[in-house]
Amino acid sequence: MKKTFIILLVLSSSALFSQEKKKDTLVKKSNWKVNGQFTFLFNQSTFTNWKAGGDNTIAGNFGINYDFNYKNGSWNWDNRIITVYGLSNVKDEGFRKTSDRFEYNSLLGKKTQKNWFFSFFLNFKTQYSRGYDYKKTPKVAISDFFAPAYLSFGPGMLWKKSDNATINIAPATARFTFVSDEFSGKYGVDPGKNTKLALGFSLSAYFKFKILEDVTMQNILAVYSNYLQRAQNIDIDYQIRFSVPVNKYLAMDILLHTLIDDNASSKVQFKEIFGLSVKYTFHRK
Repeated sequence: MKKTFIILLVLSSSALFSQEKKKDTLVKKSNWKVNGQFTFLFNQSTFTNWKAGGDNTIAGNFGINYDFNYKNGSWNWDNRIITVYGLSNVKDEGFRKTSDRFEYNSLLGKKTQKNWFFSFFLNFKTQYSRGYDYKKTPKVAISDFFAPAYLSFGPGMLWKKSDNATINIAPATARFTFVSDEFSGKYGVDPGKNTKLALGFSLSAYFKFKILEDVTMQNILAVYSNYLQRAQNIDIDYQIRFSVPVNKYLAMDILLHTLIDDNASSKVQFKEIFGLSVKYTFHRK
């Protein structure tokens, strides 16, 4: 009887220990929160015997927004991948690239007081394929994979109200610009060189909220000023997206993207994309 009791006691203790271990594992897993969204944006224009003129056009953009955030006590680590690639086909002109972007953001924070953190951020962005200036004949290559590419990092202060409302200020940000031999002398890189180092002030912000019951507005802002060269010429990268859901998988999207970078162009760059998008969203907590 005693042996039976001891065996039962050991088995019960083992089961209890196993349950506690599972709970601990679940708690550790819950420190990570993952949100992902796959989007395909499509638009089309077709003309048949249309007296006012027009060219048949088909365009599509495929995008992935992937967030994986970690929280444990006073530590906060946010990671975001934004990638999009788009093509259009216009009659007699063939396929042309309309969107091409890969961006990775990492932001580590140590909480100091309510909504405020000591922070360290890292940002990397480039494009996937070769880009051309079609206004020139013949077309002229102006970019390629890793040409240009930008790597920025530095310490700072983070204000974070939620995963959808953050501002990071980094007054001592190092930024590297990379180009291939073909594009040496462009994008602020000295002729004959492949890299350029800058030191400056960086501000990044992310806000996502509902402006109407069924209309979501997403804002991504990045501002940079180079202390070492023309500090008054501020680089601005601002993306704004309006999304109106039709059902669980369909939505109407408007994407507005503005770029100000005198190393890339003396003019303000602006892009607008509108269309019906197919979305798949997943969450893991």
